[in-house]
Order: sequence, then C-alpha cells, then structure tokens
Amino acid sequence: MVASAQTGDFAPPVEDERLYRIVDVLDEIAEETGKSIPQIALNWLLGRSTVSSVLIGARNEAQLRDNLGAAGWQLDEEQTRRLDEASRVTPPYPYYPYWNGQFAERNPVPV
Repeated sequence: MVASAQTGDFAPPVEDERLYRIVDVLDEIAEETGKSIPQIALNWLLGRSTVSSVLIGARNEAQLRDNLGAAGWQLDEEQTRRLDEASRVTPPYPYYPYWNGQFAERNPVPV
C-alpha cells in the first residue's frame, strides 16, 4: 500500500511500511530525548552534511516555536544512525550498484 494525500499526488509515492518505520524511530527518539517528533526530524535534517537548508512552514505560533526548538542541540551518533538506517532507500540506476559499498573509490561517502 502506498500513502496518499492531496499533496501526495505531486510527489513520488512512498511505501506505507517505510513511513511507519521512520515514524517509529522518530517516536522512540522523541521519548528518549523529551523532544517532539517534528524537533527530532528537523534536527536530523539540520545535521546532515548533504542538506544546505531546512524550510519550515508553521501554521501558527505554537508550531513555529516547536519547530525552532529543533536548533541548538544535536542527536547523538546512535540516534542519527537509527534514523539514517530507517530512512535509507536503494538509489536508482545507475547508482544502485554502489549502494552496498562496491566500488567505493568511485562513489566516496559524502562529507
């Protein structure tokens, strides 16, 4: 089954199981840290070297304040690893042969 929503019509489909897996890890880390799920997700994005900026679209002041609480702290290495693992996808061709670590010299890990 693929998740659908009004905005889902404008983006590639995402399998429900993948979404549930990611949300489960976000929920676990939120419990561990006392932070909200949106704060965990935004903090994880802010910590990724391949993300240059994060845009938030708060509907109200409370949501804006919660989102701003994603800054000024960091997930630990284990939490980051768990989110990376839960959200990992197989890259499309021609990149997928490199996904399992083959030919690492031709596909170095991003810094």
